[in-house]
Amino acid sequence: MTAFTRQETQGDWGSLVWEIRSVNHRYLEPHLRLPDSLRELEGTLREKLRKALSRGKVECTLRFVPETQQQTLSVDRELAEQLIAAARDLESLIPDRQPLNPLEILRWPGVMRESEIDMNEVKKAALTLFGEALQDLAEGRSREGAELAQLIGQRLDGIEEVVAHVRKRLPEILQAQRDNLRNRLAELRVELDETRLEQEIALLAQKADVDEELDRLGTHVQEVRRVLKQKDPVGRRLDFLMQELNREANTLSSKSIVADTTQCAVELKVLIEQMREQIQNIE
Repeated sequence: MTAFTRQETQGDWGSLVWEIRSVNHRYLEPHLRLPDSLRELEGTLREKLRKALSRGKVECTLRFVPETQQQTLSVDRELAEQLIAAARDLESLIPDRQPLNPLEILRWPGVMRESEIDMNEVKKAALTLFGEALQDLAEGRSREGAELAQLIGQRLDGIEEVVAHVRKRLPEILQAQRDNLRNRLAELRVELDETRLEQEIALLAQKADVDEELDRLGTHVQEVRRVLKQKDPVGRRLDFLMQELNREANTLSSKSIVADTTQCAVELKVLIEQMREQIQNIE
């Protein structure tokens, strides 16, 4: 299901930005782009994705900008004290000793230290922000799902109208076929006893009987409506129901004996295909 979210947070360590894009896909296919300093979070992030989503091609991008202006310098006092003590010991060996220059002590490697970013805090913030981004993404997908459910509901209404039309027309179609058969026999002046004629009419009616297909179409429509109301992921279940609806539409077409029912079967297949395309976006 298509959705996008962007979440940002800041701290003493800098700023983090998550961008997550989700598009239609039959299975869950995550793609993660992380800074090298946060690469070890990938396993945890993938697990969170699997728990939150079941379908979709999901692209997750994390941007981390360290805060450089807040970095400060500090003195390693223990090392400085050791250097000063060593310098005092050497003063007696220097004939013309100069006063001890503090700047010379500070130039010694390791005396001056820059404050380092606590990456554990950054990782914790990145995971928290990722959870918030997933929540926002889920809400966006939920809103789109509600809109898709309405569109699918309109197609289901169309299927029920077609089924009702065929069911209403079926007796008329069968009677018209009986009359047509009788008229053709009369034109050909073929002598046929009534028993044989009724047998032929019965065979014709049996071939054209689509009550079972119409009943199954109605049952599948009700099942689709029921599944759409569920809170759990239903995409694969709906995929299966679309296959069953299409199967019944094909059977209806194969049993058609007039152009009207053939046209109705075509309309059914169009409606089913429109639903199938929408259902590919449903988790």
